[in-house]
Amino acid sequence: MSSQLTPRTDGPTDDRALVEVERVSHSFDDLDVLGDVTFSIETGSVACIVGPNGSGKTTLLRLVAGLLDPDDGSVSVAGGPGRRVGYLAQQPAFRGQFTVRETVEFYGALVEPSPDVDAVLDRVGLTAVADRRVDALSGGMRRLLGIAQTMVGEPSVFALDEPSSGLDPAMGRHIRAVIDDLAGGGGAVVLSTHDLRAVERVADTVLLLDHGELVAAGTPEELLAQADAERLEAAIEALGPDAGAASVASGLRGGGR
Repeated sequence: MSSQLTPRTDGPTDDRALVEVERVSHSFDDLDVLGDVTFSIETGSVACIVGPNGSGKTTLLRLVAGLLDPDDGSVSVAGGPGRRVGYLAQQPAFRGQFTVRETVEFYGALVEPSPDVDAVLDRVGLTAVADRRVDALSGGMRRLLGIAQTMVGEPSVFALDEPSSGLDPAMGRHIRAVIDDLAGGGGAVVLSTHDLRAVERVADTVLLLDHGELVAAGTPEELLAQADAERLEAAIEALGPDAGAASVASGLRGGGR
């Protein structure tokens, strides 16, 4: 898929954008977490937010999901607040005694129209374990169940916080395939990650955050070309403010959140 992100500094966002973030700032008490962040994402794209611990990745995802309100600026999805956004926390919590099917049914009962639970489970690859209790699932299966939960209500945008963190390579590949399917089904996916190799494989566009600022944005290929680099990590070190990009790369190498 081609690049679908349009980073800007002012003026109106692209009329075709599914997600529009306009000069957004957010603070927690006296701590400034995000400042003057602007970008837009079109239908069918996967945008990856990368940055070190404390750079504002999770806060930005929660703003896109509507779980937080910006102090300044605006966030809109498909032109208005009525559209649903599916949000996956980094460590989703479910009732351990529920089965996979019962979990999706529980969330499905909260929305209209009720989802086709079998279709949701089939789409994420959990049909074979539909009757398994949540507390018997592997970490990767729990993450897939979290993605299934985000699909309830037929959202147009999926905000996923570290969806493949700490998983084995096979499960990581499966989750990347599910993410591609979500975007290819007429939605858009914005996710945070520390895994630059996953970014290279799944991202149409990259949002590079450091100290709450958007220091670079574009396709992985554009960032590589701009930095005259062969690997994304090297490109990140070369981009953005003198101290900013270096701290981003250092934080990513360190892993964690």
